[in-house]
Amino acid sequence: MSASAAPVRRVALLGAESSGKSTLAEALAAHYRTVWVPEYLREFVDRHARVPFESDQYPIACTQLAREDGAALRARRFLFCDTTPLMTALYSRQYWGRVDPQLARLDSRHDYAFTLVTAPDGPWEADGLQRESEAVRQHVHRMLLETLEARAIPYLLLTGELPGRLRQVEALLGPAR
Repeated sequence: MSASAAPVRRVALLGAESSGKSTLAEALAAHYRTVWVPEYLREFVDRHARVPFESDQYPIACTQLAREDGAALRARRFLFCDTTPLMTALYSRQYWGRVDPQLARLDSRHDYAFTLVTAPDGPWEADGLQRESEAVRQHVHRMLLETLEARAIPYLLLTGELPGRLRQVEALLGPAR
């Protein structure tokens, strides 16, 4: 990036399972002619053919952040991040009732220019090992909103189908250039 170029603004896409984060992140990157960071957890599950253990959570979050840093070097204007350590910590609370102190430190940083939350308003779809149920999806969504509100993290709740969500984001971020 040249000295006169504006810094890349990182955009966190958060949401419960099967709420459209990945689809939206990819579409936003195409719309804004930039790059996005896929959710590392999906790759982890595919590679190991299992869901993570509690001890995997911190390394998963570290890998996600390292990939963000690498993608930021290629990004233009925005970098769309399909999940953050905040979601990893939230799922740790969901499944183990606690968050590893190292993961909690990563989670507490949440230094994104914008935070987008995908509402779980579409049909729930099973996805192999990674998704549990509609009930868990709704519970995690409530936990996410409560966490953001408790930490005073501003967010935009995106509802509806992809075209509507893209319009909602464009109203926040401005038009593509």
